[in-house]
Amino acid sequence: MTESTALYDIPGPHARRRHRLYGLASTVLILALLGWILYLLFDSAQFTSTKWSPFLYEGIQELLLEGLGNTLKAFAYASVLSLVLGALLATGRLSEHRVPRWISTVLVEFFRAMPVLVMIFFIFVALKVQALPALVAGLTLYNGSVLAEVFRTGVHSVARGQGEAAYALGMRKTQVMTSVLAPQAVRAMLPAIISQLVVALKDTSLGFLITYEEFLHAGKLIASNLDYDLPFIPVVLVISPIYIGMCMLLSWFATWVARRERRDPRTKAVDVAPAGPPQTLLPGPQ
Repeated sequence: MTESTALYDIPGPHARRRHRLYGLASTVLILALLGWILYLLFDSAQFTSTKWSPFLYEGIQELLLEGLGNTLKAFAYASVLSLVLGALLATGRLSEHRVPRWISTVLVEFFRAMPVLVMIFFIFVALKVQALPALVAGLTLYNGSVLAEVFRTGVHSVARGQGEAAYALGMRKTQVMTSVLAPQAVRAMLPAIISQLVVALKDTSLGFLITYEEFLHAGKLIASNLDYDLPFIPVVLVISPIYIGMCMLLSWFATWVARRERRDPRTKAVDVAPAGPPQTLLPGPQ
């Protein structure tokens, strides 16, 4: 007989055998695909020293490092402002007053539906804003509106009795939100927040379309302006692992924060002594 959990039935021996077979077949297919890609790269002479020699020059390395620094700067501004804007819009959507709730709802739905590139171009061309502020503003408006929904959903995911118990103790709404609901909601929101920050990090590459000298823009300059048989593929092979590494670093940071919260004595479960046998009350002397 197979045991079950709250989410799924634990597979039995035949199902586990099928899962191992599926995993083996998937691994073979992935390895075959990687081998085919490597064959195409070697066949098109993408690993020749001529195409990789530009990365040995100090000027090229400085250009890439400067672009990486500009990418991280835009991401730092956009991530902080997105979190602040998301918190403000979520507060408005959770408000009991109709006017701020409607205004926040309209802003969230509008900026969430607008393409990021359109907002960046509008701010850069129509409003004549510099490249970095235009990029940061576009990323902030989009990611802030998405994070507002993440925050609102996280607060609603907390058991209703938590807020009711806090109100029964005489706490005000601000105290209930900051001291009771928000700390518990952070655990549920953290994966979605990190995922949205990863999206913001990747979307910083849109800055090269408005001539912002970020990491992708530096790679484009190297690939298109050097007379080395247009090393586009080597540039991609250099830039892509760095983007992937930064995204993995964000995921690791989220895991570290989650583990630190679990070790926090304020959130650790309190051991409760087991219940003893019931005690009977003996009648007193008459």
